[in-house]
Amino acid sequence: MNEKLVLRHVKCVSGEEIDIEIENGIIVGLPSDGEGRGERIIEGSGAYVSSGWIDMHVHAFPEFDPYGDEIDEIGVKQGVTTIVDAGSCGADRISELAVSREQARTRLYAFLNISRIGLTRIDELCNLDWIDRELVRQSVLTYSDFIVGLKARISRSVVGANGIAPLRLARQLSVETKMPLMVHIGSGPPDIREVIALLERNDVVTHYLNGKKNNLFDDSGKPLQEFIDAINRGVHLDVGHGTASFSFKTAEAAKRHGIGLHTISTDIYRGNRLNGPVYSMASVLSKFLYLGYSLEEVIDAVTIHAAAWLGKPELGRIQIGDRANLTLFTVNNRTVELMDSEGERRAANQVIEAKGVIMGGEFIECEVWS
Repeated sequence: MNEKLVLRHVKCVSGEEIDIEIENGIIVGLPSDGEGRGERIIEGSGAYVSSGWIDMHVHAFPEFDPYGDEIDEIGVKQGVTTIVDAGSCGADRISELAVSREQARTRLYAFLNISRIGLTRIDELCNLDWIDRELVRQSVLTYSDFIVGLKARISRSVVGANGIAPLRLARQLSVETKMPLMVHIGSGPPDIREVIALLERNDVVTHYLNGKKNNLFDDSGKPLQEFIDAINRGVHLDVGHGTASFSFKTAEAAKRHGIGLHTISTDIYRGNRLNGPVYSMASVLSKFLYLGYSLEEVIDAVTIHAAAWLGKPELGRIQIGDRANLTLFTVNNRTVELMDSEGERRAANQVIEAKGVIMGGEFIECEVWS
């Protein structure tokens, strides 16, 4: 007989204190704090609970160097129950990434790199012959339950002399496959205005808070009109922190001008997990608390908003009848040093720490549980 699990004395980001009763991996009760009953009790001791964190931009194909890591190292071990690989694999190896889901505890989806070679090298769009349109179509059809969009990395080091041409091809493939695009932005050429003009509703622009010269803000920190136009037509903004793509100054400009948070993601892989500046999802979330966003705004960006973009609202809620998909975390008042991708350091007085996740009725510990 499966034991009934109770998560007791936990807080929602709204401040409400509840218990959560879980049976056969399903949430069966949400009684008031202290009233939950079951055979197995996990004491939350005032920790927060949210639906499971979703990281919309990771690199989870461990064979690729430098952009690769083990699924669970950047998933459940960091309090993240769902990760989305952001174009590590193209058509040549997407089947291997799909199979890797079977051995992982973390839920995995993927953007398909439009270059068939994926990140076997970091200039995968310098040769347009590597964009095999038929293979893209076949991959999307074969892995329709796994692939959530197409990925195009549109920056100078990736496209070489091809400029905007790979993005124009990506746009055509998006129409043919009915898949949205995730577009990596960075150093030009091509000019960021050319890039953002080609993005449509439900496309994702990742690295939108980067501090490079070819970014979405002018020299005074004001958002480009083309950027505002893109937001108004429904382009989705994704942080994609990474090793070189998050700037405190750019993020402060975005907040100052009312550019809202859509999704916060890490662009995490082995190197920036172990050596920084990313380290973990909790570390990245702490940077947005430092920037002055509320805890609710920060957590919504890795739960409700991400789940909505994926078209899987059940992943962004805590509701009786849903499968248990939860992250437990604390917000601790202590001084920490946070660093962006430009090497700029800031002293913060609060830090988010992931404690554990519950998936399918199983509690998986992240940090030391006390």
